[in-house]
Amino acid sequence: MLAQVAATSPQPQLEARAVHLWRGEKHLLRGVSFALYSGELLQVVGPNGVGKTSLLRCVAGLLPTESGEIVWRGQQLPEGRDEFHRELAYLAHVNGLKAELTALENLRFGVSVRRAVTTEELRETLQLLHVEACADLPVRALSAGQKRRVALARIMLTRASLWILDEPITNLDKAGIALFEARIAEHMRTGGMILTAAHQLLLQGQPGVRTLELR
Repeated sequence: MLAQVAATSPQPQLEARAVHLWRGEKHLLRGVSFALYSGELLQVVGPNGVGKTSLLRCVAGLLPTESGEIVWRGQQLPEGRDEFHRELAYLAHVNGLKAELTALENLRFGVSVRRAVTTEELRETLQLLHVEACADLPVRALSAGQKRRVALARIMLTRASLWILDEPITNLDKAGIALFEARIAEHMRTGGMILTAAHQLLLQGQPGVRTLELR
């Protein structure tokens, strides 16, 4: 299955080539292929159980494929894996936050392992997603939507060129979705790329936004 390519950059930055994956006796991914260019958002869609999350995990290197290739900037993985991981930010369906730490502490812990970051920058990013009031609260005290916004702030702060996001707007209200869509659009404008698994599509009809349907 090959998603339609919109040539927003001369060469694809990320490719999946004929990826196959079995789960037990079930042939989950059947020769899935796609190309992702700078400044694009590719949303993987399809019914539950079709393999959307598994595809994202394969691309991120968290799940081995049975056959096929994942290629980053012309280099087949796992060769060049360290460079790929430096430019990758991954968010699973769960937020990956520590409940007893504050939102600010979670961000500092999650981002500082990748780059130096200031408290002012952390607070400014929380402000962009309208959860600055939660900065000094323990995550266990936050609502599900607030926790998701903090997790998304962590992705933004990594400065990774490739975001791989599993159902990123889970638990977000309409306002939260609009705020994150604005951040996605900004990431794309600067040449960033996003690969998501999605039930609800983002930035529908916008340039550089495509879907890959799994069946």
